[in-house]
Amino acid sequence: MHGSLVDVPGVRVGQAWDALARTGCTVVAFEAPGAVCGVDVRGGAPGTRETDALSPFAHVEQVHAILLSGGSAYGLDAAAGVMAELEALGIGYEVGPWRVPIVPAAVIFDLFTGSGSVRPDRAMGAAALRNASAAAPQEGAVGAGAGALVAKLGGLERARPGGVGSASLRHGDLVVGAIAVCNAIGNVYDPLTREPVALPLGMEDGFDVRGAIASFGLPPLANTTLAVVATNAGLRKADAGKVAQMAHDGIARAIDPAHLTRDGDTIFAAATGALDVPLDLVGAMAADAVAAAIVRGVRAAKL
Repeated sequence: MHGSLVDVPGVRVGQAWDALARTGCTVVAFEAPGAVCGVDVRGGAPGTRETDALSPFAHVEQVHAILLSGGSAYGLDAAAGVMAELEALGIGYEVGPWRVPIVPAAVIFDLFTGSGSVRPDRAMGAAALRNASAAAPQEGAVGAGAGALVAKLGGLERARPGGVGSASLRHGDLVVGAIAVCNAIGNVYDPLTREPVALPLGMEDGFDVRGAIASFGLPPLANTTLAVVATNAGLRKADAGKVAQMAHDGIARAIDPAHLTRDGDTIFAAATGALDVPLDLVGAMAADAVAAAIVRGVRAAKL
């Protein structure tokens, strides 16, 4: 699967990170008037912001950007920088003379890699938004995935690098793309061949995932896979939420195990267009795009 999230019209991606501290953030920005957006949170330990606003019962209809960040809950501060940059551009929900940008966000835990005292902040979030473009995003240990690790069931010392990946696919005029940040506790597999992409270091010849959980439980680490799916289909907020729900199948196909009690797995789904297509088609393609994005990000981080 080729392409990236920016193949969806009206979508841009920007990233900023500290390579030494190994943390950063990734911003998905939408052209005016914004995008209809839904969310589905599956992990047992999420770190999120503005997700309640994405309920189909909530008033606001469009979001203007989505932030994916490192830094655990501290990294949510970067959303304020994204908001400030959007406000300066006159972008946001109109409230009298003010513009209030709607920027949902989710974070991964990367404090055990690099310098845990350095976290994405307002300045880094603003920089990521300024870097947003229609160019295919860089993949690997960059942006929100700069400090990501995967395959942690063998212990942190055997973990492999995770990262940011993106993919897209088409069906006629329909375009569905995804960008994912993989910081999973589980192993990563190619969803098409089931070949391992990332297993604990030194355990490539075989690793009993369920036996490790039964014997040792989950390591004291926080772990998360985040994704943003976008499409040029015309969706309502409830539809977008359903697409986000279906897109989680992509996490389960590429990561084993997934959606654990210490994961914060979260997927946002955004619609920028008005194409009339079956909702189930969009959701099925979203799952494929998420799985491919996860694998691409982890493979790029290993290079």
